[in-house]
Amino acid sequence: MPGIGPLLGAELLAATGGNLSRFTSADHLAAFAGVAPVPRDSGNVSGNLHRPRRYHRGLQRVFYTSAQISIRSCPESQHFYERKRAEKKQHKQAVLALARRRVNVLFAMIRDGQCYQAPTPVTAAA
Repeated sequence: MPGIGPLLGAELLAATGGNLSRFTSADHLAAFAGVAPVPRDSGNVSGNLHRPRRYHRGLQRVFYTSAQISIRSCPESQHFYERKRAEKKQHKQAVLALARRRVNVLFAMIRDGQCYQAPTPVTAAA
């Protein structure tokens, strides 16, 4: 997967104990890594999201760093990042959104036992 090399891959394996079967879904993995926002609602306030209090900081670093690297090396990630910036997200918010998306892709790759394949460009039908 673009952005995850041998060093970040080793850190990912070390942080998860090499066993991703204990995570039932990509959401569970993202919450463990701290890249999924959790609600901080009270009373009449709703929709107030923040980073969870308990998360694995090493795993968050792996996904955040891989997202930053993939912005430079992967056109799909760069397009997603630019789209988030166009939505008036700050740099850190856009990178965390990309990191969350990469958790979904990585989880699907491991679940299906497939290697990363860049999506083929869709051409307009004549």
